[in-house]
Amino acid sequence: MKINQIMNEIDIQQADAAWITTPLNIFYFTGYLSEPHERLLALLVTAQGEQVLFCPQLEVDEVKASPFEGTVIGYLDTESPYSKYSFSAQKLLVEAEHLTLKRQRELIQAFGVETFGDIDLTIKALRNVKTSDEIAKIQEACKLADKCIEIGVDFLSVGVTERQVVNHIENEIKKYGVNEMSFDTMVLFGDHAASPHGTPGERQLQNDEYVLFDLGVIYENYCSDMTRTVKFGTPSEDAQKIYNIVLKAETEAIAAIKPGVKIKEIDNIARGIIEDAGYGEYFPHRLGHGLGLEEHEYQDVSSSNDNTFEAGMVVTVEPGIYVPGVAGVRIEDDILVTDEGTTILTGYEK
Repeated sequence: MKINQIMNEIDIQQADAAWITTPLNIFYFTGYLSEPHERLLALLVTAQGEQVLFCPQLEVDEVKASPFEGTVIGYLDTESPYSKYSFSAQKLLVEAEHLTLKRQRELIQAFGVETFGDIDLTIKALRNVKTSDEIAKIQEACKLADKCIEIGVDFLSVGVTERQVVNHIENEIKKYGVNEMSFDTMVLFGDHAASPHGTPGERQLQNDEYVLFDLGVIYENYCSDMTRTVKFGTPSEDAQKIYNIVLKAETEAIAAIKPGVKIKEIDNIARGIIEDAGYGEYFPHRLGHGLGLEEHEYQDVSSSNDNTFEAGMVVTVEPGIYVPGVAGVRIEDDILVTDEGTTILTGYEK
């Protein structure tokens, strides 16, 4: 079905083939995942449905052991991959957001390409709506993220540093089979969390402040991404006020999500609550983003997105307020859009 969609787009744009080079997109279509570094890894899909995977020779055996059933073209470091396969295309669809100028010139020389078109949006639309298998993997990744928060909260004590908490979480979660985090784990204490993308360091935990955890794990190549801001003692009244506003913004935004609703309306709901409370200038980022093979993927949950929610989408909802010298609060959940509305996949208490 996925390849048929690519073939359909090739037909619509009157092209000869599509050339896919993003490793995660290649995995999405072939079941083979690799990080080729500077070497070429590319999937060629022709208008007739032929699939050809170009890969370094040292990966050929792994490709053949993967679910991919097309033609495999392996090449040595001393060889040009294009010389290993005879093909010509007057018009070629490419991932415009990924193709370098150098590789574009190589395609022109190798395949005689005269015109390029974009395949990006077609691939994004496919990945936007998850299959039941993808959803199950994201659900498991979310459960493991919940466990990370639990591990981190249980480790908190006066004097512990942010970096020590990060290291403890990432070491302990390995006992549950996690080999990789979705991104660099963030643990920020008190007013240090007023930097939305702060870097954990030697800041020590004190009584009566909030602790912000932002983390995710990868389970069978699928990501989770969640944030909790947790009390340690009794934070100041100003900090607790900020927390309650953020929680209200998140709760009401999630409640309004359902198929057919414009994505920008959800951002507007959360942003309106924060603005009405007088903290609009302290909410400097979009409300959320898509989630799947990447921790940040299509679609953008922002006030500029006129697209609508569809059943099968997985997005984050993560409003925040960051007041320098006072506190930084963000609350984030991973949300599955269903026919009836939503299912919240992350479950750690708020």
